[in-house]
Amino acid sequence: MAPDAQQALKRVLVATLPGVAVMCFFYGWGVLVNLLLAAACALLVDSAVHRLRGQRLRDLSSLVSATLLGLALPPYCPWWLCVTAVASGLLLGKHLYGGHRNPFNPAMVGYALMLVVFPQPMTQWPAAHGLDLLTDAQHIVGLHDGAPDAWAQATVLDTLRINQSLTINELFAANPAFGYFGGKGSEWVGLAYLAGGLLLLRQRVFSWHAPVGMLGSLFVLSLLCWNGSGSDSNGSPLLHLLSGATLLGAFFIVTEPVSGPKSPRARLLFGAGVGLLTYLIRTWGGYPDGVAFAVLLMNLAVPALERLAASKQTVVEP
Repeated sequence: MAPDAQQALKRVLVATLPGVAVMCFFYGWGVLVNLLLAAACALLVDSAVHRLRGQRLRDLSSLVSATLLGLALPPYCPWWLCVTAVASGLLLGKHLYGGHRNPFNPAMVGYALMLVVFPQPMTQWPAAHGLDLLTDAQHIVGLHDGAPDAWAQATVLDTLRINQSLTINELFAANPAFGYFGGKGSEWVGLAYLAGGLLLLRQRVFSWHAPVGMLGSLFVLSLLCWNGSGSDSNGSPLLHLLSGATLLGAFFIVTEPVSGPKSPRARLLFGAGVGLLTYLIRTWGGYPDGVAFAVLLMNLAVPALERLAASKQTVVEP
């Protein structure tokens, strides 16, 4: 991989630090455990594959994918879940295609596969509890004897998806998972990812097209389908923007250069498609957060998007 590409990957890793810090503040040390396990697994998988191919390990892309996957997985998830997610994501999403021209985002391959095969541990997110070293250590090694519902809880998007009788205002008032506009803790985590993403934009690591396309289409669609605080409401635009993996996806997932489009027009369409599918899956699908499935589905459409963008440019520019 070219030196400038390696430098861009280093900047992506640095840009995740605000999100990592805020996640640790709200969810504890389990976040760092996920990241360490993911990084170690990525290095082992890459080393093994490159040794089999007789190549030297010089690529940081697997470490970036493992980091994003570690941040997307629930803190304190079983260690084998994190290891399996990273190994399957890299082997099936990257190395199966030669390691450099993979058509699918490796992090989303691992995440989506775990969500389908192991749905229960993938939905066990901890309640925002702050930094508590003793309690966190007990949960990490499996020695905590507290009630499970006092530790894990349904996410905001999951609560909203299965809600049938409470209004949005009642959900915010009665459910501890809700914060000011989205999930308690997750809305601040999202803003931290936004800060890191804006830093990458300023450094020109990627262009604005894919993030704006995703956030713009998600905002517009959620605004059009929002019917206030009724019990059948699908949530406000701010709730969708500040909950789940929206902002992590917008600045760190849809901007992945290998599996994504190359032309600016295609990137804009790609991001818009991810935002559209994310809302549809969240609202009417079987999973509370559809970012991973939306990205993978749009990965399939990348060649068509490139041709569409090229044809429009040919017509406009004689």
